[in-house]
Amino acid sequence: MKKHNLAFIDLETTGLDPNKHEIIEIGCIVARQVSQNGQGCTLEKIEEFEIRVKPEHLETAEPEALRINGYNETDWVFASDLAQALKTLSDKTEGAMMIAHNLTFDWSFLEKAFAKTGVLNKMDFHRIDLLSVAFARLYHETKVDKFSLRALTEYFGLTNERAHTALADIRVSFEVYKKLLGLS
Repeated sequence: MKKHNLAFIDLETTGLDPNKHEIIEIGCIVARQVSQNGQGCTLEKIEEFEIRVKPEHLETAEPEALRINGYNETDWVFASDLAQALKTLSDKTEGAMMIAHNLTFDWSFLEKAFAKTGVLNKMDFHRIDLLSVAFARLYHETKVDKFSLRALTEYFGLTNERAHTALADIRVSFEVYKKLLGLS
């Protein structure tokens, strides 16, 4: 696992139910773990990317989800279809371990999407939930009573001016992960 790249992934969706709602945006940072001679590791960004995904069933979308995510048809004119978006994600994250804040949410949508499209998920089967890491590391920290990405961003003195966009959220998740592990 120490040799695997890490794929920090965030999704924006048309709602909370992976059986009903769709992925509309994927943000990803792929990072290499670089050993520091017995001093742990540092992370080296290999690539970061964002993919907008054209929804197929906008009629099932939750209006509040679209508002929060900033969805509008104009910005999604050149969006990828789901299969192409997943192929790109799969190719760029091959062999990497997925890390996400509230991993269960993002993984449930990805798992459903890979099954629906038949695109092969080339990521390693190991996954890390940033929320769980934060809970374990900061449980006794009196200044932390929530473990949302927003709360962790504030606790670590980070900013996220475009919250609820996939790339902005994954950039701050990447920084939170480094802070939690003492890598920055």
